Amino acid sequence: MDVLRRFLELTGIRVRHVMNVTDVDDKIIRNAAAAGVPIGEYTQRFEQAFFEDLDALRVERPEIIARATEHIPRMVELVQRLAAAGAAYQTEDGSWYFRLAAFPDYGKLSKKDLSGMEDGARVDLDEYEKDSARDFALWKAAKPGETSWDTAIGRGRPGWHIECSAMAMEYLGESFDLHCGGEDLMFPHHENEIAQSESVTHKPFARHWMHVRFLLVDGRKMSKSEGNFYTVRGLLLKGYKASAIRLALISVPYRHQYNFTFEGLTEATNAIERLRTFRQRLIAASLEEDENPELQAASQKAQADYMAALNNDLNIAEARAPIFDLVRTANTAIDQGQLKASDREAILAVLASFDAVFCVIEDHDAEPTRHALEWAAETGRMSEVASELVASQALTDEAIEALVAERSLAKKQRNFARADQIRNELAEKGVVIEDSKDGARWKRK
Repeated sequence: MDVLRRFLELTGIRVRHVMNVTDVDDKIIRNAAAAGVPIGEYTQRFEQAFFEDLDALRVERPEIIARATEHIPRMVELVQRLAAAGAAYQTEDGSWYFRLAAFPDYGKLSKKDLSGMEDGARVDLDEYEKDSARDFALWKAAKPGETSWDTAIGRGRPGWHIECSAMAMEYLGESFDLHCGGEDLMFPHHENEIAQSESVTHKPFARHWMHVRFLLVDGRKMSKSEGNFYTVRGLLLKGYKASAIRLALISVPYRHQYNFTFEGLTEATNAIERLRTFRQRLIAASLEEDENPELQAASQKAQADYMAALNNDLNIAEARAPIFDLVRTANTAIDQGQLKASDREAILAVLASFDAVFCVIEDHDAEPTRHALEWAAETGRMSEVASELVASQALTDEAIEALVAERSLAKKQRNFARADQIRNELAEKGVVIEDSKDGARWKRK
């Protein structure tokens, strides 16, 4: 989505981007209850971690971030409109359901054959993957101990599908340009959004849809049970750069599944280093005030081919090729003394256009790495990664500072064994810690 947004902005299109946060559903209520905390407290830490990871990957924030719990009145109003249109009904327990039979076009997005749909059957689970179409819950009557709201349609809380329609129409109107999401959401979630929205507006809910394929890891679906489950923070703590993670994840077109491997992450790291080294070489070069017609033409062709690839359904893989071709051509020209000052400006403009979408050439890697290390220290996870960091080539200043901070915390907690372990591991890597009344200081030998 960030690649799409950045490309639209690059072409001069004004973007109004809404992201919804589902901060109430069956699983949230169940897990918050098990943790013994209100749902707001339970969801806040996950939302915070989510946006911190997006910041690490240089994902631009949408203009509007809409939380379900802040839009309950809008959802209640939509249920009332559906009831008035004959598309919603209330059951004996006070819950409200959407009547699928009231929307003959159901299934038009996913193009599923729903001829065998069981008329009148209901489902009320907020789940991401289901294979049957049935009347779905719009509003769920309150159960003992559950989070709920007093409203004109009864005490309860919204179903998952109604949240998205209500918030989308609140900020984008009854009909808007583009709805995005993962491939798992096409059916039934997006079908349900269309049905409940168009049943009251009689307008196309979204004029276009974009569904992104699932991520694979080592050729398999990513899951904790498979043992191939990675997080952004975990990869940062292994010493990989946020820019490399970003480039790896956007290295194939959105209609294709990307197979994440550590080899691919290393390739992304090398590609970024090549781009950064080339850009620095361009800037540092002493050049004559002139231009080389061949390099001017090569720059124009690279820019045209790059934009043509992105215009071709965001073909990211195809868009990278002309940029690296230009790097190769320009490096040869520098070696042969054929690059002029005007050529440098033309090539830098192409690189800026590339980075406006890919966002990997400018070096923003230190901050997310430092933040991940601070998080590991604060949550007591540093011991899990400290040895790996010290043993690797990822012993940056930020890594050292985080380890020194963890050592200071260990000393305050009288965990002297851990404090000594950190001192010794750093010493082996040529880092000396000096303790003083003002705190610990470090220096490289």
